[in-house]
Amino acid sequence: MKKKDTKVRDVLHQPKRKLNKKEWYWILYDVGNSAFTMIACSLFALYFQLICNDYGISETQGNSYWGYATSIVTVIAVLLGPLLGALSDMKGFRKPIFMALTFLGIIGCIALGIPMYFVLWLVIFVVTKVVYSGALMIYDSMLGDTTSDENMDKVSSYGYALGYIGSVIPFIIGVAIVALGFGDTMDQSLSVKTGYIIAFAINAAWWLGFSIPLFRNYKQKSSVPKKKHVVRDSYRRIFQTFKLAMKNYAGVFLFLIAFFFYIDSVYSIIDLAIKIAGSLGNGDLSPAESLIVLIVVQFIAFPSAIAISKLAKKFNNEIMIGVCILGYLFITIFAVFIDAMWMFWFMAVCIGLFQGGIQSLSRSYFSQIIPRKKSGELFGLYDVFGKGASFLGALLFSVINSATGSANLGLIPLSILVFIGFVLFILAVRYNRKHAAEIEEFRREIPEEINA
Repeated sequence: MKKKDTKVRDVLHQPKRKLNKKEWYWILYDVGNSAFTMIACSLFALYFQLICNDYGISETQGNSYWGYATSIVTVIAVLLGPLLGALSDMKGFRKPIFMALTFLGIIGCIALGIPMYFVLWLVIFVVTKVVYSGALMIYDSMLGDTTSDENMDKVSSYGYALGYIGSVIPFIIGVAIVALGFGDTMDQSLSVKTGYIIAFAINAAWWLGFSIPLFRNYKQKSSVPKKKHVVRDSYRRIFQTFKLAMKNYAGVFLFLIAFFFYIDSVYSIIDLAIKIAGSLGNGDLSPAESLIVLIVVQFIAFPSAIAISKLAKKFNNEIMIGVCILGYLFITIFAVFIDAMWMFWFMAVCIGLFQGGIQSLSRSYFSQIIPRKKSGELFGLYDVFGKGASFLGALLFSVINSATGSANLGLIPLSILVFIGFVLFILAVRYNRKHAAEIEEFRREIPEEINA
């Protein structure tokens, strides 16, 4: 190996330092927005079914409408993600766009608790999820402005880890209000809308509270010049950057393809959590028990994400990403054979062990191989590949589940996609190691390292 290649690799994996205030402010936003993630995959689904009941819509029809809305969210997010990312790269644009999307998401979260016609509720749900996705994508791209290369794994992992434990606090409060506050039994309480309205408001307030430190202290360190024709030039730059990644540094493009396949299982399981929980095996898990499982997964994911980040420091993030991918491969294969409650709980524990690590290390690894000046634009592509995977996994699960009536069999495509992702990730890592000097060339316009 050339001396220059070794130097670049050493930079990517040098010892981590302690976190500074700017890094903690970035992490705290993860604590806030993760609360929305929890209710989006659980309480929103249960609340929507109550609305459907008011209009005589069956559970099957309600699930179909829910699936369509989720698919629409994915399509819109995929189309808007790169544009929002490219716009956020322009000087002075990143923070205002990020704040606007966050505020819209918070308002939408509260609005979803207001009684309304089910179609209007779905429209607001789609808009809220889209702006949440956009804010999260820009937030990811802010990592490069917030920390240095050598600390990215740690900061990213702490964001996910504290996000897991932080989201559990308002979620538990909300679930307690929903499940215990408005009926003689838990099942009766789950059928009363008042508890959901309070829970949504609590989670929105939590999201806002933990967003304020980042709003007040974030500064955009890297940018591209403003353009006269913003939208047209943004999509043009996206296309040019995409060609640049394919031509001059194929490792970025190869990693994105691998990411598309292996992250599929993570996002699909998150999006379909409640449906999968109630359908695997004998389908004996009640909605209340499903919520408890989600809480347990979060508590396991918290220390696991931190532990995996420490292991990444010792073994490097490439190896640990590979371990997490193999972990999800085991999970998806194991899920096919679930026919008892203990097996479901074992799967939930395994998800908690690997979920945080695979997401956080993938985010930091991508940040380490792209130029910060175009981080918003490239994280827009990163988001597209991730959302595309979520759409594909959910679609394949739904098709096979409908055709066979078995949620277990519906998970078979996920294991196949994860295996493909693992193979492609190995190829991407080998390419990146072989062309380590090109990483430095591709990122030569990076501003000076951010001081601790």
